Amino acid sequence: MGDMENKFEKAKGKAKETAGKAMGDSELEAEGKFDQTKAGVEEAAEDVKEKAGEAAEKIKNVFKR
Repeated sequence: MGDMENKFEKAKGKAKETAGKAMGDSELEAEGKFDQTKAGVEEAAEDVKEKAGEAAEKIKNVFKR
């Protein structure tokens, strides 16, 4: 997922959580929390992938010298 998709998923999850709390629907509330957590994990994984790519580039540049 891209950055915008993750932000959308987090917002959607927050809306579900809030609606679940307001309606007393613990299943909807839990689903919203899950959606938020999932989007956060995917966002973190993308950050790690990006940082790993940057580190690999730095290592390649060291050996090109």
